[in-house]
Amino acid sequence: MDLTEQTVVVTGVAGLVGSHLAARLVADNRVIGVDDLSKGDRAAVPEGVEFVEADLRDAAETADAIPEGTDVVFHFAAYTDTNFDDDRTLFEENQAMTYNVLERMEAVGASKIAFTSSSTVYGEAPMPTPEDYAPLEPISIYGASKLADEGLLSVYGHSYGVQVWLFRFANIVGPRQRGNVIPDFIEKLLDDPDTLEILGNGRQQKSYMHVEECVEAIQYVVEHADGDVNTYNLGTETTTSVNRIADVVADVLDVDPDYEYTGGDRGWTGDVPKMRLSIEKLAALGWEPSRSSDEAVREATERLAAELRAERE
Repeated sequence: MDLTEQTVVVTGVAGLVGSHLAARLVADNRVIGVDDLSKGDRAAVPEGVEFVEADLRDAAETADAIPEGTDVVFHFAAYTDTNFDDDRTLFEENQAMTYNVLERMEAVGASKIAFTSSSTVYGEAPMPTPEDYAPLEPISIYGASKLADEGLLSVYGHSYGVQVWLFRFANIVGPRQRGNVIPDFIEKLLDDPDTLEILGNGRQQKSYMHVEECVEAIQYVVEHADGDVNTYNLGTETTTSVNRIADVVADVLDVDPDYEYTGGDRGWTGDVPKMRLSIEKLAALGWEPSRSSDEAVREATERLAAELRAERE
């Protein structure tokens, strides 16, 4: 579809990917941004976006957020913490949000939805992992919730006339991000520049993609992939270790800490120690990232360090 002169709803608009996508689309479209602000920052919502504060777990509030005349929904709102402390809440409420969005779309005649899934749906799979890898056996509740959402969206795509784009993300990094490894390391080293605690053994190796390229790829795929259900990995061809991230953060902050490890080959229950997605399908469609995983990490670190230092002034 052509993403110009459309009425676009972006759920999770105050989060990392939602805010950057809304900023990319708002010049050429009517963009309605939806967020309950439980985790996102209202200040992240771009100028020109019509903001609706709504809890998508509630059907009535979802109805207020997705108006008649909506052309496409980018459904990014979710519990996104892979180490969330209430498994049942994460699973059930992620599904409730997605089902409410789909039912409201059906009520107003909206027939296109893009969804942010995750590499965690693959579990511990051979690398690089292609979109048609099977069986999908996630090892975290978060991964299971994303796979369940994909299943529901598949039904709507194949049986209810909704066109679906599913994006299986690598680790997305960039400015305004909180709660992942890079801002966590920055915060720790601003508090104590001499010691850095690292979860696991530091040898976890994953692909990191800069958020600016992530949203560019999302727009490109939505505009060029025209199947009923279109599933694409988004990531880079390279990976970065947790130890390497620690080195980059220390270098940007100009400190030289000792590393202390919690031990084991993963940072938490359900952590996939090694992940790299195949992006051959994305390249065949005509889009490839320009930043390597290391470059995405360094660029994100520089921006986040400046943000977090400013917050302490």
